[in-house]
Amino acid sequence: MHDESKDPLMFSMLHLLHRAGQAADELFVQAMNDSDLTPRQYAVLVALRAHDGTSQTDIVAATGIDRSTLADIVRRLVARGLVARRRSKQDARAYAVRLTASGLAALQAAAPAAAKAEERLVKVLSTAKRRELVDALSQVVRSLSASEH
Repeated sequence: MHDESKDPLMFSMLHLLHRAGQAADELFVQAMNDSDLTPRQYAVLVALRAHDGTSQTDIVAATGIDRSTLADIVRRLVARGLVARRRSKQDARAYAVRLTASGLAALQAAAPAAAKAEERLVKVLSTAKRRELVDALSQVVRSLSASEH
């Protein structure tokens, strides 16, 4: 039998964050059932709900998705009619991306499943521990994002 208390990977923050991310993605896919939204597509739709008409660069900053992957995600969401993209009036080199009515409906339909996946991910934690985890991860992300600029 494998003794996790002696496994060095169980003390590696990088490994544990990676494993938690994998588990979160699996739970999301399971919870979404018939929807073909991926976790990254869902994140883009959530970001657009908060900042509709924003640039793809701003979506990269909000989601942490790399530029080339985001461009592909936006292209797929445009093809599905969930988002619309047009050249920005402020910067002709940039695209402004907005949520369509279909995109908003897809986001609203997916939100309960996403919440269910998140609940399953942290069900072993008390409410206080959940807040601590979210606060700690938010602090790490903010710190790393600030150091990139």
